[in-house]
Amino acid sequence: MNPTLERPRTRRPMSKLIDRLPQVRGQYRENVPLAELTWFRVGGPCEVVFRPADEEDLIDFLSARPMDVPVTAIGVGSNMLVRDGGLPGVVIRFGKPFAGVEAREGQVVAGAGALDVTVAAAAQRAGLTGLEFLSGIPGTIGGALRMNAGAYGSETKDVLISARAIDGLGHGHTLTTAQMGMSYRHSDVPADWIFTSAVFQARTGDPDTIATAMRDIRDAREKTQPRRVPTGGSTFANPEGHKAWQLIDAAGCRGLRIGGAMVSELHCNFLLNAGNATGEDIERLGEEIRRRVFETSGVKLRWEIKRVGVPAEGRDPVAMGVPET
Repeated sequence: MNPTLERPRTRRPMSKLIDRLPQVRGQYRENVPLAELTWFRVGGPCEVVFRPADEEDLIDFLSARPMDVPVTAIGVGSNMLVRDGGLPGVVIRFGKPFAGVEAREGQVVAGAGALDVTVAAAAQRAGLTGLEFLSGIPGTIGGALRMNAGAYGSETKDVLISARAIDGLGHGHTLTTAQMGMSYRHSDVPADWIFTSAVFQARTGDPDTIATAMRDIRDAREKTQPRRVPTGGSTFANPEGHKAWQLIDAAGCRGLRIGGAMVSELHCNFLLNAGNATGEDIERLGEEIRRRVFETSGVKLRWEIKRVGVPAEGRDPVAMGVPET
């Protein structure tokens, strides 16, 4: 055959991720902009978002998915920074089936998708005290379990009895607080385990007194933290013996800007999307704060915000001065 007349070979198109995923009773969505799902309002898309119909559906998905497909659970995205190149793999988002809250005889049972403030409110209506601090934490119970979230002198581990989690192979586990290895803004639970529910201990109290305490927490947040502006909550964990915001302020970072990202003038452990920030702007600003704080105090700040995803195409995180993890 004359080689000049031979048909050119065409490359077989790669299959889309969604075509490789198991059948589920929940819902798949492709190419979802994660900026719509996070409080910072930045970040590229994820390949697929999966909303499981219930825990059994989640188990079936995890046990049957291709093991090379990364999975990330996202609550309301209040403490997360998604990089501009997006997030490979599947994002798990919990809907109504995982948002239930039930108060019963000194305990509160909550789904991982329930808002922390909703759990606190349910306890208040039932005349149960001890969970008021949750009303000051923006996020869901799943995130509170993952990072041992805390506020106003209390932490999740202080009131947790047990948590339910599904591992990366689809096996269910019920964990006690001790088994979770919870410490300040940390738990030892493997990163690929996904929390589905938790049981909290509470005490009998007066509903009106509890409501007053929750109002005080709300008022304190209004006065001391930026509200109604794209942010991600506390950016850095408090180092032992220090308050992160004081170190940041002493390093001259209050009001500091990089691109569209800004350190809050009200509370300088909060980074803001001032209107047109990219994920890179926010991460670079955070790293600049860490550099300045270390230079002025010798203290290394640890990110409390979870950073996920990949940089925009053509952007090298090492060249940007941004750690890859």
